[in-house]
Amino acid sequence: MTESAVADETVPAHPTFAEALGVWTKIGFLSFGGPAGQIALMHRVLVEEKRWISERRFLHALNFCMLLPGPEAQQLATYVGWLLHGSRGGLVAGTLFVLPGFFVILTLSSFYALFGATPLIAGAFFGLKAAVLAILLDAMLRVSRRALRNKAMRIVALLAFLALFAFQVPFPVVVLAAGVAGWCMPRFAPHLLPVHAEEKGGDIAARPPVEPTARRALQVLGLGSALWIAPVAVLAATFGTDTVFTHVAAFFSKMAMVTFGGAYAVLAYVAQAAVGDFGWLSAGEMLDGLGLAETTPGPLILVLTFVGFIAGFREAAGVPPLVGGVIAAGLTTWVTFAPCFLWIFLCAPYIEKLRNHAGLASALTVITAAVVGVIGNLALWFAIRVLFTQTQVIGYGPFVPELPVFSSLDATAAALAAAAMLLLFRTKAGVFGTLAACAVVGLALR
Repeated sequence: MTESAVADETVPAHPTFAEALGVWTKIGFLSFGGPAGQIALMHRVLVEEKRWISERRFLHALNFCMLLPGPEAQQLATYVGWLLHGSRGGLVAGTLFVLPGFFVILTLSSFYALFGATPLIAGAFFGLKAAVLAILLDAMLRVSRRALRNKAMRIVALLAFLALFAFQVPFPVVVLAAGVAGWCMPRFAPHLLPVHAEEKGGDIAARPPVEPTARRALQVLGLGSALWIAPVAVLAATFGTDTVFTHVAAFFSKMAMVTFGGAYAVLAYVAQAAVGDFGWLSAGEMLDGLGLAETTPGPLILVLTFVGFIAGFREAAGVPPLVGGVIAAGLTTWVTFAPCFLWIFLCAPYIEKLRNHAGLASALTVITAAVVGVIGNLALWFAIRVLFTQTQVIGYGPFVPELPVFSSLDATAAALAAAAMLLLFRTKAGVFGTLAACAVVGLALR
């Protein structure tokens, strides 16, 4: 074999925009299973099969995206698309990651709003809830295998879980504490940091598309902010400033700004606010929405589209319910995902500039470990609501965990959840197969 042939095999040719478009379309339609499954899919395609980006570059981008508010898997796709083809590459990659799932969840939400109370649909969603619990546990295991590579990182994950579950510490505080600890580790405790995984694949995107400048940052910030609020302003001018549309826009815009740690971290906060504060839907309906989102490709955070649809369907005045639902769902999706592009295009050039900075890399590594505890907290939150019909808060000073009333255990739900775990962990049924099987069993049981 000639030297040039060896080089070609080691470093594949830079993909054309059309080739990348085909790959991002494939990923968009096949990205089932929540962020854990989607990240695994992108790793397999981008690092192992195409070899467009190296293992360390991929993890660097992933850790940064986990630090951002919003869905980390969609932001990771946007980041890699930007690395390969600049702004148009990032727009295409991020949009195609969301678009197929958005249309599917919109259709399913319409069907649910019209027929969700029927025994047939209720039975199917009873089964889906059990499958969702198994998927959350699977996600926690998948992410933990990648993030918890030594004892110190496992302790970080445990402390994050206890802070959230037992002491109700706000999530941003947990993230900030993990980031500060990680930043200090290279100087004061470098032995606590995990060893980097060996490189896999090439690194075609060896140089970022642009250099960071203050002028470019101001341009991106101005344009991105204007596009973010434009639909909100149009709807406020059309329907008024005190409608469900403005409430949905304000709430989910806030989520886009303050909810860190990706979809699994966002859901517990959204469920609490949408169910308890606004009364847009019930806790059971929130679980149904998560089941819908798990059955669709794209980010799991598309469950927010379901929440927005139900809010608009029930509370929009002056328009038919379905129209109100569609408007609110589209608005929710826009204000949720538009900032994701803004964060990447604004910050990625600086993150690439600091790629080899020991403190930043360490901070991102520790934050990733803390996110495992976040996923564990969410898994427990949903498990309590799937398996038990009653909960209680135990309060001893700052120790305020929410625990189930064990006598309220739903034995049927527990058995179905156990079966879902067997399907997911011991067979090759996969996420979609597990969801389908549990939905069928739920129909039979209910």
